[in-house]
Amino acid sequence: MSKLHANLLLLFAAALWGLGNVPQKTILDHLDPLSAVGMRCLIGWMLPLIAIEPRRPPGGLYRASLARVSVLFAIAIVLQQIGYLGTSVANASFLVSTATVMTPFAAWLLVGERLTASVGLAAGLTLVGALLLSGGIASFNQGDVAIMLSAGCYALWMVELGRHAQTYGRPFTAMAAQFLGAAVISLPLGFFHGNLSPANAFDAWPQLLVLGVFSTAVCFGIQTIAQRFTSASHAAVIVSAESVFGALGAALFLGERMSSAGVLGAAIMLCAVLFLATSGGGTTEPAPEEPEPARRG
Repeated sequence: MSKLHANLLLLFAAALWGLGNVPQKTILDHLDPLSAVGMRCLIGWMLPLIAIEPRRPPGGLYRASLARVSVLFAIAIVLQQIGYLGTSVANASFLVSTATVMTPFAAWLLVGERLTASVGLAAGLTLVGALLLSGGIASFNQGDVAIMLSAGCYALWMVELGRHAQTYGRPFTAMAAQFLGAAVISLPLGFFHGNLSPANAFDAWPQLLVLGVFSTAVCFGIQTIAQRFTSASHAAVIVSAESVFGALGAALFLGERMSSAGVLGAAIMLCAVLFLATSGGGTTEPAPEEPEPARRG
């Protein structure tokens, strides 16, 4: 796969994520945040199981890498869903976009990924565009704090996911592990401390279907595959277009109106994302699998 194709796939995933912000908000009318996360991840976990990948001998480095990716994903998605209880779709869409500027710095610190001028400019422009799109942050409450923490975890997750995907491949196994980890953490908490019940889950089935299949399995599946062929910094900037599609979905389905500043912000974001997505379209070869250290007898 070329880097251009990987970037365009990420842009498609951003569109699905953005439109999925609407059911992510409305599902809270039926289920508490932890139950919603657990159910959508349980649905998402079932889909990668139909894929057949070559079995890999168990190894400590592989298991540790998969565990890091899965734990960061679980924390990020739970915090994001909790944040929706106390903030608006527009605020959440902007604040989660701060992962755009966090990721290049996390990639530089953790894996030594060089921060180029084009990535830095695109990341800065998307954040400015997201701020205009959201209309600014008039107040900052606990829901906003949860979304900010979620963005930090997403930044770390994107770096670890990229490193894992480029080193080991096997994207469907990584997807299943992430979704199962999030479900295992959130479903018991939703059952004992939330409102998880068969009746509530049935009432939320339209949102669960959209979130589980499209916003979870399809979107995160695309990202897991695409990050084998593009950098974490590119991925962070491109998926930030979720804010644009989120505002569009809120306007279409929730009746939220976009101001002239919001339209300008959306245009800035799309220009920055498209510039970065279409730059450097060469083929990126995945790194060879990392060997396990020899065991001492």
